[in-house]
Amino acid sequence: MSKTAHYINGHHESVLRSHTWRTAQNSAGYLLSSLKPDMHILDIGCGHGTITVDFAALVPQGSVIGLDSVDGVLEQARANASARGLQNVKFVVGDALKLDFPDDTFDVVHAHQVLQHVGDPVGMLREMRRVTKHGGIIASRDLDFANLTFFPESETLEGHKDLHIRTAHALGGEPLAGRRLVSWAMKAGFERSAITASASAWCYSTPEERAWWGGLWADRVLKSSFATYALEAGFATQEELEKIAQAYREWAAHEDGWFGMMHGEVLCRV
Repeated sequence: MSKTAHYINGHHESVLRSHTWRTAQNSAGYLLSSLKPDMHILDIGCGHGTITVDFAALVPQGSVIGLDSVDGVLEQARANASARGLQNVKFVVGDALKLDFPDDTFDVVHAHQVLQHVGDPVGMLREMRRVTKHGGIIASRDLDFANLTFFPESETLEGHKDLHIRTAHALGGEPLAGRRLVSWAMKAGFERSAITASASAWCYSTPEERAWWGGLWADRVLKSSFATYALEAGFATQEELEKIAQAYREWAAHEDGWFGMMHGEVLCRV
């Protein structure tokens, strides 16, 4: 695997639309029972900070730092924290592979949907471990793109899965990260007995969920950085992308439509 990777999604509005839907409850539920009110948490790849500010509310006697490589998205993160009146959270720009914090700084280091986008996920886990206190927790949750499941079945949407996986691999990422989290953690130095593995899924089926999710993906296929990368690499034509976008719209219109996305999760005890 390449040591560097390009972020496949970019920061088009359609991408941010999905990111701002995420909460600690729907995206980090496997971690919540381990949190204590006085913990210090680092949230890597925080984006707009919707999960980060939820963490801050759950550790009122502690503190949270949200870190992202892109400064632009952090302004909205700060606005989200301000709107909720949270004083124990701040947001900084940083590199997940070279964290600018001393050893043994945090009780919890969290990353949601991040390891799949870095060229060296094992190196990132080692760095997460370095800044975590003895007895602390590393928490990571990542999608396994091959396990996107939907009804009605669609050859075009199956083709989108294959296209996304091919494009992500070409960019140096690993879109099948969910199934690899335990292996990566062990390679990063964790004993198997120190790793708790689980899986959970997002599901979209109500009329409102289908309209939101189908429209979001139709826009992402055509307008996000994914489209640019797929076209430039010659993996797809504009006509093929249009067909995929239309397939998402058609899926959303089905009253019996259902879409599930499985994620792998690990809690690693330092």
